[in-house]
Amino acid sequence: MIQCFDEEGNLHFDSVCAASHQLLSLQGNACIELMFITKQEIQELNARTRAIDKPTDVLSFPFIEFDAAPPKPFTAQNYPLDYQEEGVFIGSIMICQEVAKAQAIEYGHSYQRELTYLFAHGLLHLFGYDHEVEEDKKVMRALEEKILAQSLKQ
Repeated sequence: MIQCFDEEGNLHFDSVCAASHQLLSLQGNACIELMFITKQEIQELNARTRAIDKPTDVLSFPFIEFDAAPPKPFTAQNYPLDYQEEGVFIGSIMICQEVAKAQAIEYGHSYQRELTYLFAHGLLHLFGYDHEVEEDKKVMRALEEKILAQSLKQ
């Protein structure tokens, strides 16, 4: 199981986490930190970490680099330094709600759908997926859509 906690300890995106756990063939428990940050905060973070001085919709910061797909089961034995009560801490996702709202309007779908997509996108980045080259982009986009479709069934 994957659990996503905000700064107050509230759970978010349960169905996306469950769908991702299943579709990525993960074993064991993992946890993710989620932060909703302002447009200014995400722009500053984007500039500092990626040398891109503009706001973006979502940023992901993996805590662990996975060298295999699927990764080793999330157990204290496999990840002794990263294991917490909730499971293995795999990283942080920051979402800018201001940008997400504008994109929802631009793309013609709901704000909730945009947030859900951004979370799934960020989650895949935590597991090492990327979209820098066209072939990787196709793989990532297809998996995002599978996660979204699966999460709606749960």
